[in-house]
Amino acid sequence: MVWLVGVNVFLGLLAIGAGVVTLRVGWVLPVARRRVTRPRRHGLGAVLVGASLSLQGLLYFWNLPGVSWEVRFFGGNALLLAGLLLIALGQTPVPRTSPARANT
Repeated sequence: MVWLVGVNVFLGLLAIGAGVVTLRVGWVLPVARRRVTRPRRHGLGAVLVGASLSLQGLLYFWNLPGVSWEVRFFGGNALLLAGLLLIALGQTPVPRTSPARANT
């Protein structure tokens, strides 16, 4: 079971790294490059997903006093879902403006 948690933390750190690179430089992984229209949202979503995976894996080993498992569970899932939502929003097409509205 410990190796599974370690893999989860490792994948979370990889997602954080990819998200930071996307935020800083605008570079997106080649797998998602064609679909991503808003790289900053995609990068922020990757950072949130990576933080969720890493925190849930690290909190498996640490028993924090005063924090119930429900708070850790729902907090981690809220981070994960917010990150996935931002990644999905980063892949939505940019709305086109009509030429008449562009001049005003």
